Amino acid sequence: MPTMNTLFTVFLLLSTEAFLCRASSYSPLIRSDLGRHPTDEQPLSKIAIHKAFIDLHESASVQAEPLLLGLQGEDTAWVNVELKYPEPSEDDWVGVFSPANFNASDCYDESGKSHEAPCICTAPIKYMFANHSSSNYVTAGKATLSFQLINQRADFSFALFSGGLENPKLVAVSNPISFANPKAPVYPRLAHGKAWDEMTVTWTSGYNIDEAVPFVEWGQTGQSPKQSPAGTLTFTRGSMCGPPARTVGWRDPGFIHTSFLKELWPNTMYNYRIGHMLLNGSVIWSKMYSFKSSPYPGQSSLQRVIIFGDMGKAERDGSNEYACYQPGSLITTDQLLSDLDNYDIVFHIGDMPYANGYLSQWDQFTAQVEPIASIKPYMVASGNHERSWPNSGGFYATTDSGGECGVPAETMYYVPADNRAKFWYSTDYGMFHFCIADSEHDWREGSEQYAWIEKCLASVDRKKQPWLIFSAHRVLGYSSNSWYAMEGSFEEPMGREHLQKLWQKYKVDIAFYGHVHNYERTCPIYQNQCVNTERYSYSGTVNGTIHVVVGGGGSHLSDFTEIDTVWSLYKDHDWGFVKLTAFNHSSLLFEYKKSRDWLVYDNFTISRDYRDVLACVHDGCEPTTLAS
Repeated sequence: MPTMNTLFTVFLLLSTEAFLCRASSYSPLIRSDLGRHPTDEQPLSKIAIHKAFIDLHESASVQAEPLLLGLQGEDTAWVNVELKYPEPSEDDWVGVFSPANFNASDCYDESGKSHEAPCICTAPIKYMFANHSSSNYVTAGKATLSFQLINQRADFSFALFSGGLENPKLVAVSNPISFANPKAPVYPRLAHGKAWDEMTVTWTSGYNIDEAVPFVEWGQTGQSPKQSPAGTLTFTRGSMCGPPARTVGWRDPGFIHTSFLKELWPNTMYNYRIGHMLLNGSVIWSKMYSFKSSPYPGQSSLQRVIIFGDMGKAERDGSNEYACYQPGSLITTDQLLSDLDNYDIVFHIGDMPYANGYLSQWDQFTAQVEPIASIKPYMVASGNHERSWPNSGGFYATTDSGGECGVPAETMYYVPADNRAKFWYSTDYGMFHFCIADSEHDWREGSEQYAWIEKCLASVDRKKQPWLIFSAHRVLGYSSNSWYAMEGSFEEPMGREHLQKLWQKYKVDIAFYGHVHNYERTCPIYQNQCVNTERYSYSGTVNGTIHVVVGGGGSHLSDFTEIDTVWSLYKDHDWGFVKLTAFNHSSLLFEYKKSRDWLVYDNFTISRDYRDVLACVHDGCEPTTLAS
């Protein structure tokens, strides 16, 4: 529990720094301006924390309560923060810092070397303007704010700044508060293993393996539970490729554990809980969760899949101005939560939290999706905001990942890839076969990934798994997005030029993409030509692939071009997701639903037999002979 000694330490450290430093022009810590639209700016990057100076005001105060959170094992709690400041202004703001002691001792420049010029070198994990809930703050100099905190392995303090986000001056800091067990295991996320009868459980904790042994206890109701060990990973500041991930955005990620639950019975409910056995033999337990195992590949049963991209995260307490950054994130999350019984597996195809180098946001994201990901397999793909960074081995040289260069995504989320640094993988769900590409690595003909894509598409037995799905984050097929139109490509350059002959040869049913923040569906298409005039009901030979952009998971929306793209059958400038329902080997239902009302706005059906998949089509024929 926080004590007066720890509170005194916070004030002493900050007061000492106040004599050593003032406003600084420490340029190596400044975030890079990526030239984006303002709504594409990570809210934490708006804070010029490298310029902050300390000028504690003797009459200003910040008081937070309760002091101890999670007394009943909760990993989320609301905190009231009371402010008093005799010189208030409308641009005063409160930052939430964790760990609670923040000062210049953890300053690093872009190269990762220690540097002592600034006063504060750690961005807050969230912030809120002082007048957020009290319109009379500027006249009264008093306000009470409510923050929602999640367990993030360290204590918290609340700091009042004047001077706005661009010229912050620290005038008061609160008492530290903490969760009862900051190291507790939290935010489990399920994913398929490499075998159809294997489920992985990944979670985060503050326990290293020299403190406690991680494991999962699991089994069917009424049977003796099993225990499966877990592997443990983490990463360091040195693993980051650049700022802000190496500088003001760095926060210790704790320890990420993954356990493999094997030899599951198909379509069976299992219960599980996470454990950490301490050195004295006692066990720290999570709460109990449950999941349904996957059907056997090719099994005919009702199978329902959710697909979307670019959801991001948001704050239920209204902090961080996410209304402009990821305005639909909670709308989509809450709709998926309200319908948990009506789908079986989720594919989030890239751009997950948009942390952009602010590592605390990965915890925030895993907490937001935990009610979904702890119950349903939550399969992910790599996006530009997870991976892209110059000179880091990726296909693109943009700074979209904020220096993360894929490390947090590859560590925080398990995927059944041979090498998680190359984020492509295949997975099965009953009658579906999924080939998930990594558009942050070279996909062109002759590349390692191209060979893998062909192998993945060729490996499926279509009489058992008739529904073949391709997916990538960037649009490798077709999009009427405005910036693609300006480039004249209507796709990611060199996308379909290299991949369409594989889609055609192996008769891919549907290709899904994110990256563009809207919804769009094409006709069945090959070489820029619609090969079927139907709009809502497809049957018979598979003579072209339907391409779907489903990047409206929650981020700010992307505009369409005014050019009439004749292959585009449906466009929607709104947040939403796709649901696929396989009824059997011959019947598939596609539905696009808006997040705001869960209603279906676009749909089609596919009805066909195995012989239709085998049928010869243009550039999709097996060689034949005239010999009898």
